[in-house]
Amino acid sequence: MRIRILAAVVVLANVVGNFSMSWGMKHRVSGEPLLSALLNPFVIAGIGLLIFWTLTRITLLSLADLSYVLPVTSIGYVLSALAGWVFLNESITWQRAAGIALITAGTMLVGRTAPKAKA
Repeated sequence: MRIRILAAVVVLANVVGNFSMSWGMKHRVSGEPLLSALLNPFVIAGIGLLIFWTLTRITLLSLADLSYVLPVTSIGYVLSALAGWVFLNESITWQRAAGIALITAGTMLVGRTAPKAKA
């Protein structure tokens, strides 16, 4: 159960971190130098969350198999795409929707397995 909770934290930190950075970059002042965008609070929050994501992912990889962690946490790609669609008015073409469906199916399949393979 601890591994599944940590996996959820990894996914959430990734989704919110990437969304924050994207929001900050898309809502910066037009013509603002790219380097000054690093001072945007959303970009700063995104960077902080992605540092936290990296640390929690390292912890998760120390507890579970790589062949479990990568597919299970890939649901973050689905949630990120959906967040972009809902909050940033990004479009999801049928090809992207098909990819999202495949990722979701793979995550569900791997999520039903044990986090560590028996030796």
